[in-house]
Amino acid sequence: MDETKEPRRTLSDGTQIYPGHRDIIADGPRAGQQQGYVVLAEEERAKGFVRPVRRSYRHLTCGTVTTMGQTLAETYARDPHFYSGTFCCGCGAHFPVGADGQFVWDGTSEKVGT
Repeated sequence: MDETKEPRRTLSDGTQIYPGHRDIIADGPRAGQQQGYVVLAEEERAKGFVRPVRRSYRHLTCGTVTTMGQTLAETYARDPHFYSGTFCCGCGAHFPVGADGQFVWDGTSEKVGT
């Protein structure tokens, strides 16, 4: 098996990635979020996780806790460096993750994306 091959990706609802998936929703309960979010495909996530599956994180700037869907949480657990940013429900915008990022997993001091 070729381990250098890029893992298959889909949108969080399992559908194929389409060009406008990063467009931001202007109104309604999902305002500020993208039309769709890329995740590792189901068969990639089924290979197991290198971190615990955590669904909630806290924005260090505003203190709001955001809870994400299961497929996004499993993608972080399979590949903690998969994303460069994430959404804050309190601010209604995306911000960086990683060692210099603005989020920690809820109930911990561990930075999201590390």
